Amino acid sequence: MIQRIQSIWLLLASICTFCSLQLPFYSGSLANNNVVVFVNGMYSFPISFVTIVIGVLTTISIFLYNNRPLQMRFCLFSLILESLLIFLYFTQTKQFISGTLSLSSILQLLVFFFVLLAFRGIFKDHKIVKESDRLR
Repeated sequence: MIQRIQSIWLLLASICTFCSLQLPFYSGSLANNNVVVFVNGMYSFPISFVTIVIGVLTTISIFLYNNRPLQMRFCLFSLILESLLIFLYFTQTKQFISGTLSLSSILQLLVFFFVLLAFRGIFKDHKIVKESDRLR
């Protein structure tokens, strides 16, 4: 499990995802008051649901090293959900009058990047195993 670099990529993606539940993505003030509001992974139900699903999928994917096709599907689904999550974050920021992206918003890009690297590594392993099976 740890001999494969994709396990480390998936672990890093999982850690970044669960950290994004508490760390803010955006901070700003709403139209009706001047109170600063932070948008994080627990801001609304759709955002929190998608964030938790991505975290669980990447964590489960670490332990699916014996079933590479299923692991690739989990990674691909995580990439699609991460794209949806970034879209949801940006649609939530439209309701603010003023505000800025937080430094921890880079976590979402890191999750996408780590899962993409893991998918690439799993695909390479799958290709090597297919070629070695063909030679037998």
